[in-house]
Amino acid sequence: MKVQKRFLRKYKDKDYYKYMVNIPPMVLKESGLEYGEDLEITAEKGKIVLKKKKKD
Repeated sequence: MKVQKRFLRKYKDKDYYKYMVNIPPMVLKESGLEYGEDLEITAEKGKIVLKKKKKD
C-alpha cells in the first residue's frame, strides 16, 4: 500500500495537493467501517489512526 499524491488546484502560483490511501475491502470489513462513514483522524509517532466519528 502506498500514499498517493494528487494535484488538487493551483492558487496564486502555488500548487495544492491531496494525499490518498486505498484501503483494501477486507481490511475495511474487518475494521467494522463502511463506505461513506465519517472518520476521525489522528497522527501518532510513525502512524495514522482512523476511528469512527462519534455521533453527537
